[in-house]
Amino acid sequence: MTKEALRDFLDEKVALYNHPKFIESDPIQIPHLFSRKEDIEIAGFLIAIISWGNRKMIIKNGYKMMELLDNSPYDFIINHQQSDLKLIDSFVHRTFNASDFIQFIRSLKNIYNSHGGLENSLSIKKGEKTYAKSIHNFKKLFFEIEHQNRTLKHISDPLKNSAAKRINMFLRWMVRNDNKGVDFGIWKSHNPANLSCPLDVHSGNVARKLKLLTRKQNDWKAVTELDTKLRELCALDPVKYDFALFGLGVFEKF
Repeated sequence: MTKEALRDFLDEKVALYNHPKFIESDPIQIPHLFSRKEDIEIAGFLIAIISWGNRKMIIKNGYKMMELLDNSPYDFIINHQQSDLKLIDSFVHRTFNASDFIQFIRSLKNIYNSHGGLENSLSIKKGEKTYAKSIHNFKKLFFEIEHQNRTLKHISDPLKNSAAKRINMFLRWMVRNDNKGVDFGIWKSHNPANLSCPLDVHSGNVARKLKLLTRKQNDWKAVTELDTKLRELCALDPVKYDFALFGLGVFEKF
């Protein structure tokens, strides 16, 4: 397949899946419950962090998370008292348990009170073209307060060769702004040209079949390889093709 034919094929799939109907079966529906910027980004961050495993269970537990935060995540994060955390003892999603959730609440409070919020904390430094160092630095900020070592694993580090799928997915939601009704595009200080594809088993397998990826492991080296190919197809918005790769894999069993 020529580059032009591949671009046309993928653009057609982007148009098919980058549509509000996509929200109905995707974890992105959780931040779509809210209109306030801080609520959207906190809800998006939390649901992205637990986005592995069965999609229906992810979404079910995302709604439970929001209920435990009184369906007002920013207000809860900033103003909660110790007694408010008792109900969270019932929460678990796979290996993300109540103690992890409580740690995330405390760390998010610190991110907003001390570091200008999630948008500022994940900003790319001048001269950087991807979020690799940004995510690495964000993880250090996130866990600068007292924390349990067990919770560290829930934020991946590209500088340790993790694909960081969940953080890259969250970044796509916050940064891409194409007015299609799926991604939010509320982080105006960020540039979608710097985004990386949220690489998982579905998008990775489709990318290999389309000769966009040769590396067998789904790690940051693979993300970098896929980045290069997707930027050749669309330098300004390469991660729009996540819709195509994911849709082809999950919905079409390509």
